[in-house]
Amino acid sequence: MKRLLIVDDEKPVLHALRRLLQRHFTPQQLSVELCVDPQQALPRLLEVRFDVLISDYRMPQMDGVTLLARARELDPRTVRIMLSAAAEFRTVLAAVNRAGVFRYIPKPWSEPELLAELRAALVFNPCALPSANELERRRLEALEPGITQVEWGPNGEVLMPGELPTRPSEL
Repeated sequence: MKRLLIVDDEKPVLHALRRLLQRHFTPQQLSVELCVDPQQALPRLLEVRFDVLISDYRMPQMDGVTLLARARELDPRTVRIMLSAAAEFRTVLAAVNRAGVFRYIPKPWSEPELLAELRAALVFNPCALPSANELERRRLEALEPGITQVEWGPNGEVLMPGELPTRPSEL
């Protein structure tokens, strides 16, 4: 069973999302928890491992980017989604850069789009993303094919293509 936490300071939004999800997921498929206060959501994130966290952006106690960024620090495996009526470029940019959001879904949401994004989030593994070192290796390899394919000799020397290793006794 997957676990989802939804944080929004507007109770009608939370209840609408719960009704929508209950129509499309069984309790065995998805456990949904609702929270109206991001300050209360943080301790809950420490108690339980959630697969997905959906947060509104504009909330009086803490904005959604801050909540999602904290959630990322607490457990980078939690897939983070921003749900917001704020469609300003800076808001989206902050969500991506600071919180590493998986998706940004505008309010009012499209039911098929929201369900598709949630289904994608439920199977997404953020820890399967390549590391910074791997991304740099791929970048260098794209610029100069073969540059990261180094052959090492027995004494730690770099061997040129086709070169035989030097034996210490031959030195």
